[in-house]
Formats: sequence, C-alpha cells, structure tokens
Amino acid sequence: MNKKVADILLRKGSHITTVSPNTTVLEALKIMADQNIGSVMVLEDGHYLGIVTERDYSRKVVLNGKSSTDTMVSEIMSSDLPRVTAHDTVDYCMQLMSEKNIRYLPVFDDAEVTGIISINDVVKETILSQEETITQLKDYLHSSL
Repeated sequence: MNKKVADILLRKGSHITTVSPNTTVLEALKIMADQNIGSVMVLEDGHYLGIVTERDYSRKVVLNGKSSTDTMVSEIMSSDLPRVTAHDTVDYCMQLMSEKNIRYLPVFDDAEVTGIISINDVVKETILSQEETITQLKDYLHSSL
C-alpha cells in the first residue's frame, strides 16, 4: 500500500499553528514550546509566506548574534521549501526531505495551505505501514496452513 500525505493528515489532524511575519522570534519560540512543536507557519492575510523552525532560530539568530526579541520571523523564515499535496506519497516526501536535508514540508491544495508534515510524521507513517504489512503477511500465512 502506497501511503499518501492525506493519510498522515488524517492521523495527526491538519491543524496549523501560524504567526504573522512581524511576530518576534521570541514569541514564535514561546508558541512552539507551549505546543511542543518544532515549527510555525508564517501567514499574512491567509497567504503562506514561509515556515520558521527551531533550526532557523539556531542557525540564523543564535549563530549570527541576533536578538530573538528584536528579530521578526519574516527575517529568518524558510520560504523556499518544496510544496507537497495530499496526493503525494509518503515515500516521495521522505525522498524530498532526505535530498534537501529538511524536516518540514508545507501541504497545499492549489494555492491554499492545508497542513504541514514533519520528518517524524513521515517516519511514523512508514512504521505503521510496515506493521500493517507484517500483520497481513502473518494472517495470510496462518490462513494458508
């Protein structure tokens, strides 16, 4: 069975935590900590601009000696991440994340952002899929004995 992004969103929900471009990095970090998530989406008037991740913070704020209270998320967000749709396969997403060394992918339906998936989501879905296959094989073996 070829699992799709839609399967991940069904399992985890398609809730997206968003901030505006003029949110401070510190505010965004507080939101991430409160919700125990590693990224927030940056939207302006409902339009997707990018994603801010913990990695963006560590590499673009801390290492550059910037202040998380004076820096806006628009200054450090990743706006060049590849986009996927609900119809894309989990294998494709894993390949994309691996090739580009990224941990998050925004999910789109045409121009509208409908979710976000992380490398953890992709790994979890792959493990679940393998467990299903093992169960089916065991059932098949038992039924044919």
